Formats: sequence, structure tokens, C-alpha cells
Amino acid sequence: MTSAATTRSMYEAMLDALGPSDWWPGDTPFEVMVGAILTQNTNWSNVEKAISNLKEHDLLAPFQMAELPLKDLAKLIRPAGYYNVKARRLANLLNFLKNEVAYDIQALKEYPLHALRPKLLSINGIGPETADSILLYALEKPSFVIDAYTFRMMSRHGFVFEGMEYHELQTLFMDALPEDVATYNECHALIVRIGKQWCKKRNPLCQTCPLKDYLTN
Repeated sequence: MTSAATTRSMYEAMLDALGPSDWWPGDTPFEVMVGAILTQNTNWSNVEKAISNLKEHDLLAPFQMAELPLKDLAKLIRPAGYYNVKARRLANLLNFLKNEVAYDIQALKEYPLHALRPKLLSINGIGPETADSILLYALEKPSFVIDAYTFRMMSRHGFVFEGMEYHELQTLFMDALPEDVATYNECHALIVRIGKQWCKKRNPLCQTCPLKDYLTN
């Protein structure tokens, strides 16, 4: 099989074995955007604590959060770690939303993907993974998310070569799968589930993994 055909088959095997994921966590597009920044260099349980703090103070809306002093925002998101850095990154996102669409996220959804992705990447503190998470999960654009779980899993299955860059692995998935938001969402969520339960950083459980038949050695 070609790389694309194998990747597509792996997706189908994960879906057959694990079932639908119904994921990404977030009640609104803005909450998803905030979560995409807060989850940088931390786990989701810590992000949930920070999100809960913001909800308790009715701050999960762009205008309300923008009115909050940066030091107070940093205190509320402290559970997510690197809170001063992440507070500045959230402020950068808010400035972008204000200047670009006057905080109207629905208006942002009207932008074509090819125009919107570079704009997000121009925001200080937003790299490819965060940008694609916002695009896919908040703005419903077909831009596949590559994360550490994806690199680890695909490396163990012989698809990642030394020096491979983010966009190269992303292209593999986007060539293999239908250009569809729901499919990209599901595939990324399944990879995260595989990474947490089987394809661990240390002591992977390869012999019981749903993808064991795709191992190259």
C-alpha cells in the first residue's frame, strides 16, 4: 500500500476499535481558542482548572477577557502553567480578534482557510499546532492538527524520517483523508487516545494496540 492508503487504513482501524471520540473539549469557539493556547506545554487536566476559573468569573468571552488586567488574567490561568507567558499570548489573540473582526468570531469563520491560517500564525505565541487546533476545532476549517502524539505514533510505524517538519507530516494526513472537518477532528482525537493508552512515550503497549498490525518491526 502507498503511504496515503496505509494512513487511511490506520484511521479506519482506530475508528473500528475505539469508536467515535466526540472531541474537542469546549462549549464555544472562543473557549476552544483559549484552550488551544492554555494547553501548550501542559496536560488537559491543568487546562480544565484554568478554564473553570475563567468561567467562574464570566470571562470566557473575548470582550470581557480583553477588559481584564493582564496580571489578573495570569492569576486565573495559573493552573495551566507558564501563566505569565500564556496570559500575554491570550492578549495577543484578543488584540488580533479586536483588530481583525471586532471580536466577532463568526465573522472570522467566513475567511477562507488559505487566508486565515497565515493570519493566525502571525500572532506572537501561536505556532502551527495551536493555529491548526483553532482552525479545526473553533473555526471548523479542514486543517489537520499535528502534535507530539502524532509524531510519536507515526515514527513508530515508520512514517517519520529524521528532520521531518510539521507541514510534511500534516500533508501526509491531508493527502490520505477526505478534506473534511469531522474526519480530521476524529482522526486527531483517535491518535490522542492511542497515544495516551498505548503509544506511550515510555514502555509502549504495542502488542495490545489497535494498530499493532501496522508495526514495521
